[in-house]
Amino acid sequence: MKISIPKERRADEARVAGSPDTVKKLIGLGFDVVVETGAGEGSSIADDDFAAAGASIAADEAAALSDADIILKVQRPLTASEDGPDEVSMMKPGAILVGMLSALSYPDHAQQYAAAGLTAFSLELLPRISRAQSMDVLSSQSNLAGYKAVLDAAHEFTRAMPMMMTAAGTIPPAKVLVLGAGVAGLQAIATARRLGAVVLAYDVRPAVKEQVESLGAKFVEVDPDAIEGAETAGGYAKEMAADYQEKQAKVLHETLKKQDIVICTALIPGRPAPVLITEEMVKDMRPGSVIVDLAVEQGGNCPLSEFGKIVVKHGVTLVGHANVPSRVAADATAMYARNLLSFITPLVDTETKGLAIDWSDEIIEGCLITRDGAVVHPGLNTVVHVGLGKTEAG
Repeated sequence: MKISIPKERRADEARVAGSPDTVKKLIGLGFDVVVETGAGEGSSIADDDFAAAGASIAADEAAALSDADIILKVQRPLTASEDGPDEVSMMKPGAILVGMLSALSYPDHAQQYAAAGLTAFSLELLPRISRAQSMDVLSSQSNLAGYKAVLDAAHEFTRAMPMMMTAAGTIPPAKVLVLGAGVAGLQAIATARRLGAVVLAYDVRPAVKEQVESLGAKFVEVDPDAIEGAETAGGYAKEMAADYQEKQAKVLHETLKKQDIVICTALIPGRPAPVLITEEMVKDMRPGSVIVDLAVEQGGNCPLSEFGKIVVKHGVTLVGHANVPSRVAADATAMYARNLLSFITPLVDTETKGLAIDWSDEIIEGCLITRDGAVVHPGLNTVVHVGLGKTEAG
C-alpha cells in the first residue's frame, strides 16, 4: 500500500505531515511512502533526507496523490471552490485522507470528500482518552503555540520580562495574564515563568486551578460556586451562563488594568472563540501592554485582534499571527508526524501488512467523518448520502 505526503498549500503553512524518522517507521510497517518534492522545505527537511529514509520523491502533487491509498495532510486539502489546485480531485476513490481537516468548521468540505469517495479522518476530533494521547494533534501543536505566544509577546513588549536589580535601579518583573489554561495556556504559563514574569491565569474550569498553581502562577477566580459543570466530558470548557459572564467581565476588567501582557488561548470546539476582552477593557490597559490572541482564527478572545496582523489600538499592541504552530515549524512537524504514526500503526495487521481497521473502535468513530460516500460523523449538521439525492438531519 502507498502512503502519500504532499506539500501543504494553504497560506501560512510551513509544516509537513511526515518526517524522515516517521517515514522510516511507516516503511517498516510495510508501506511504500512517496513525498512530493519540496514538501519539507518549510520545516528544514530536504528531499534527500526523505529519500535517505526510504521515501520516493514525486515531481509534483498529482504524481504524489494519484495512486495513493493513504494521504497524510496537515491541513484540509484545497477544493474546487478555492484558489489553487483542486487537491481532492487528484485523490483516487477509496483513498484514506488523514489530517487536521477542521470538519466542524468546514462541513461543506466533508461533503466534497464523501462525493469523491474518500474515507476521511479529522484528527482534531480524536476522543480525549488515554489510548489516544500519543495521537493528540491538538495537544502537540497547542503546546508549541503557547510557547511561541509568550516569545511573540516578549518581542513586542518594550520592557524586560524578569526583575533586574542593577546599580542603576531595579526593573520590576512583567505581569502576565493567561486566559484559558488548556495545553496552550499551561505552556504559556510555564514559558512566562521561565522568563521571569509574574503570572496570573484564568479559566472557567475549576479542575485546572491546581495545574496553574503547580506552575507557579496565581489562579484568578470569578465565582467558585457557579462553575460546577463548566467542563465537557472531553475536558473542554463550556459556554457559561449570562450572569456568570457578567461577573467574569468585571473581574477580568479589574485584573487587566494591572497587566503588561495577556496571552489569549480560550476556545470552545466548533464555536466562535468567546469574547473575554472588550474594547472598553483594552482602553483601560496600560500603555505599551501586549495582547497575543491565539484564538484569532476563530474570531479572537478580543474583537480588536486582526487575523494575521499586529496592530496597535488604544495604546495596546494586539498580536494576531496566523497559524502559530507553523511559526515553530521544525518541531511542530516532528511532533505532528509522530501523532500520525501513532494513529496509523494500530490500523495495520502486522502479519499481512495490510489495513485492518476496527470501525467500532471509539478512536476511529470519534474522528471518522466520511466513509462509503457518506458524511458519517454525528457532530456534523447533516449526513449526506452522495448519489442518492437525499440529505438527512444529523
